[in-house]
Amino acid sequence: MKVLKHVINDKLAAVSLSVIVATVGAGIFAPLIAPHDPNEVNMELRFAALSWEYLLGNDHLGRCILSRLIYGIRPSVLWVFIALVLSVLIGAVVGFIAGYFRGKTDALLMRMCDVMLSFPGYVMTLALVGMLGAGLENILIAFILTKWAWFARVIRTSVMQYAESEYVKFSKATGVSDIKIMYKHIVPVALPDIAVISSSSFSTMILQISGFSFLGLGVQAPTAEWGMMLNEAREVMFSRPEFMLAPGLTIIIVVSAVNFLSDALQVALDPKLMTSKRKLQGKEVA
Repeated sequence: MKVLKHVINDKLAAVSLSVIVATVGAGIFAPLIAPHDPNEVNMELRFAALSWEYLLGNDHLGRCILSRLIYGIRPSVLWVFIALVLSVLIGAVVGFIAGYFRGKTDALLMRMCDVMLSFPGYVMTLALVGMLGAGLENILIAFILTKWAWFARVIRTSVMQYAESEYVKFSKATGVSDIKIMYKHIVPVALPDIAVISSSSFSTMILQISGFSFLGLGVQAPTAEWGMMLNEAREVMFSRPEFMLAPGLTIIIVVSAVNFLSDALQVALDPKLMTSKRKLQGKEVA
């Protein structure tokens, strides 16, 4: 509740949250909101200008750009969020086990993470896409396989810090099971750290899938996706720049909203940052 209150009181964070909620809602209810079928081809309307019927015009196949932007939320945001959740879950399980039990278990799991993290993220993703083939499903699989190790390392560090707390040691001494200790004592205090690192990674993953789709390695036609829409509008980028502007601005707005909300969450969940922000605001008022 305190976190939500802080986000609402922070105007920039509140606007960012509103943008994200509206975007997710539009993606979920795309069939009800989109004015046209996003894959309906009408060559008579090829690169048609803005009109009341087609508020953002039509693309190189005469398809409604606004409808494709709305449907593009699903692969660009919703499916990326699902891949993020799966990556965090795998990383959390590994991180909790390594950070709590330590010893040989920790050494073995962290060596696995070291192997995964020894490859640059983009190179690893490209290699996996090269083996699995282009497509949304393969990109998401590549995201999960390349990102879980990073989450595991960060979460492990957080768990190790809380595992040394007095109340955890007391619970062990009284014979409470390890699973119950992790569930009851460590998970609640580690959740804020997990929320911050997850939100900060979300925007990166949105940019990555848009970038891969722009290169033709991600979402494949005719599925609507923001990065692919940018690629399709390249041939008229100088004569009709508005066709690139629509998906480009959408990506910038959504990614910026996620970043601003992530910063607000970090401040709300870290007492030191909260205190520093209040002091800074006090100086500005003075």
